[in-house]
Amino acid sequence: MDSDISDRIAKLANLCRRQLLDLWKEVYGKPAPGRLRRELLVPFLAYRMQENFYGGLKPTVRSELRRIARGLEKGKGPGLVVRSRTRRLEREWHGQTHEVVVTEHGFEYSGLSFRSLSEIARKITGTRCSGPAFFGLAKIERTASDD
Repeated sequence: MDSDISDRIAKLANLCRRQLLDLWKEVYGKPAPGRLRRELLVPFLAYRMQENFYGGLKPTVRSELRRIARGLEKGKGPGLVVRSRTRRLEREWHGQTHEVVVTEHGFEYSGLSFRSLSEIARKITGTRCSGPAFFGLAKIERTASDD
């Protein structure tokens, strides 16, 4: 059954624009927006077809994505995501995302335990730096106190 959806998605690249627009109306239930380029029609259709076949995102994941998007709209930037409910920090550094889990006794990064964020920042950057600053926590605290 998985091969059926894989075959349908693989065939998208061979469809003409008219066929893609017809398929859009079929899978989304409405016409494609404006002058959406073919380069975008194919991946959007592939995603929607997979979503229909396998099921969509969980409500909690959708909520988290909306929260991140709102943060980006407010200019908080893509480099840092603080997930307060899950007690995780993410920091993008040189094109790689680094995730830290906050534990009762410190922090976990890359399967290892650390006592401070500065140790983790040093491991990531190779230089001595403030862990809270590296992960954007100092900036968040200053912003919160400015309110």
